[in-house]
Amino acid sequence: MSDEAGSAAPALCRLQLAIELRALRKAADLSAAAVANQLVVSPSKINRLEYAENGVVEPADVMALCTIYGADDELRDTLIGYATVTKTKKDWWQKRDLAPAIPPGFKAYLGAEAVGRQAKTYENEYVPGLLQEEGYCHAILSTQPGRQDEEEIGKRIAVHMTRQEALHRTERPLQLDAIMNEAVLRRRVGGRQVMRKQLEHIVDLASLGTVRIQVVPFELGAHPGMNGSFTILRFGEDVPFQPVVYLENLADNWLLRKQAETARYEQAFTDLQTAAPGHNESVKMIEEAIKEH
Repeated sequence: MSDEAGSAAPALCRLQLAIELRALRKAADLSAAAVANQLVVSPSKINRLEYAENGVVEPADVMALCTIYGADDELRDTLIGYATVTKTKKDWWQKRDLAPAIPPGFKAYLGAEAVGRQAKTYENEYVPGLLQEEGYCHAILSTQPGRQDEEEIGKRIAVHMTRQEALHRTERPLQLDAIMNEAVLRRRVGGRQVMRKQLEHIVDLASLGTVRIQVVPFELGAHPGMNGSFTILRFGEDVPFQPVVYLENLADNWLLRKQAETARYEQAFTDLQTAAPGHNESVKMIEEAIKEH
């Protein structure tokens, strides 16, 4: 295993594998279906590998793909090293104590968020997860349908708190553009004290140069976010992936990847950014809401 692979996080290894395997397939002028046929697997397996969606990548699969693509020995060994990392290490959301508390669709999103460069999120009912304070998070989770004991709630809170570390990464922290409905500021989740602490937390994060906050005021009337909350995740220029959109409801969590679908959400977010007050004015709205609570 190369030193680079040995010291890397599994999410980064899956991303690098995805980029390299897709480039090798295209250089070999092969379709995903043709490769799947040679390996006697489904085309969806090849697609998952090329989108870094598999939690674990089998080194044997990588070796077989490198043989089909005619990769040189050095690149083959590097890619097998990346695959080995995904077998021997676990990302924080894959660890035994937390994994059962995370829906599969959200695990896929966390894998993308871990290597993403910018998140653009709109929320109409509650504070976006990346901005939630622990007490507020507990109040939200405690009211969700289904019987959840305190241990289960505690695990889910740990998930939310841990993912927020993406905002504080020393190297290329996640850029966050968060737009909230004004109702989020007014709804007294968890009581006055919890709500004040939550809004103060948002104001603190808003001082980071990588976090931009906007609030859609009631007076705006109808707006492009009225169909529901969504998050757009964009990758860096060095990652040949199109943006993905994360959606969730009571029944499911899922990612949209088709450009025709994600483009609608990109446009809706752009329209919301244009219609809503800017960052500084929105922060002032939050500070006024703190006084009201």
